[in-house]
Amino acid sequence: MADFGGWLMPIDYPATGTVMEHASVRDRVGIFDVSHLGKASVRGPGALDLLNRAFTNDLTKIGDGQAQYTMMCNEAGGVIDDLIVYRINAEDFLLVPNAANTSDVVAALVALAPPSIEIINLHEAYGVIAVQGPKSPEVLLALGVKQDLAYMSFEKVVVAGCEVVLCRTGYTGELGFELLPKWDEAEKVWNAIIGASALFEGVICGLGARDTLRTEMGYPLHGHELSLAITPVQASASWAVGWSKAEFVGHEILRQEKSGGPKRKLVGLKAIGRGIPRPHMRVFSQDGQDIGEVTSGTFSPTLKIGIALALISPIFKIGQTVRVDIRGNLCDVEIVKVPFVESHVK
Repeated sequence: MADFGGWLMPIDYPATGTVMEHASVRDRVGIFDVSHLGKASVRGPGALDLLNRAFTNDLTKIGDGQAQYTMMCNEAGGVIDDLIVYRINAEDFLLVPNAANTSDVVAALVALAPPSIEIINLHEAYGVIAVQGPKSPEVLLALGVKQDLAYMSFEKVVVAGCEVVLCRTGYTGELGFELLPKWDEAEKVWNAIIGASALFEGVICGLGARDTLRTEMGYPLHGHELSLAITPVQASASWAVGWSKAEFVGHEILRQEKSGGPKRKLVGLKAIGRGIPRPHMRVFSQDGQDIGEVTSGTFSPTLKIGIALALISPIFKIGQTVRVDIRGNLCDVEIVKVPFVESHVK
């Protein structure tokens, strides 16, 4: 167990461990209790316009019952948080930000919102249970839930006699779902899911596997690949910015950076030898120039090598070889396109 955003969270489980938990998600199904994730409600006339002004992505591109990945920036273009927005209708939205940033997101929205819009921090109103892996639809079917949700869509269903919000989302790169039961019913829903997953040799997974899975996908983690000092443009996340929108918080700085080119960019690094890059390790060119820093690094259970995400000078391109200082040893790594392994989310 370890502290994570103020919550006591499991890194892994003794009977399995991170590598086995990771493999279960890739091959069958894994279950995560991620109830530490934030939840907030934004309701009222003008809610769509408020959120479209507050967040980077364009919420007019999705309809009712759909979700969207987006970011909230400050005026300097730094990322306050990245989050998922669930559109119930144009006047009713559910937000799922990162645990440690929920209060900041809510406070920033309150500062922007007119009195007609109600913004409520629901952090402990709902649990969040992620069911991830190719067998996840069969787990739901065993629970009596037959679904044909498109990726990034959601609906209300009943699990173990409890109403839950079922979302076709995840953080692993595999086909999967996230279920939001009411807080006082979360344990009942959790137990039912665990029982159903056992029929398909599913395992309970901790934060260790969640991190290796998302790193293989190249998914950012706030505080690593995104932060108040790292913009969406630098993080190679321009795809989550609605550039056609007239304005949004931070748009002037981000447009300037996009037009002129960022001073650093996020890339994937794949170890050529046995070294395993870790966060904050320095990255060097072949001739010894300091060109950046590793933001996330791990051993890839799928590829059986070290992989990393790093912010480096934009003059270096995919296919080039650079070096990471791993405890005093300069280890060769190749700049690669992410994801490191094939995604199966759709």
